[in-house]
Amino acid sequence: MSDITFYKLEAAFASLDKFDHCAKPGAFIEVALWHNCDGFDVHLNNYGEQSFKLTWREFEALKKLIKELDK
Repeated sequence: MSDITFYKLEAAFASLDKFDHCAKPGAFIEVALWHNCDGFDVHLNNYGEQSFKLTWREFEALKKLIKELDK
């Protein structure tokens, strides 16, 4: 089938207990870069499954807002 493209994703995985003392046993976070490099997917498994997607511009906006709240 010529309309199917295969590629490998770059991803990073970590146990949440290394970052959060309240994390449940087995909790993790995984970040996978988009194939087009415009953003990434985040998958959290701690208190239920959570997933979200951000472009790099959205991530920059999020960091700026968090910095403002941290003042």
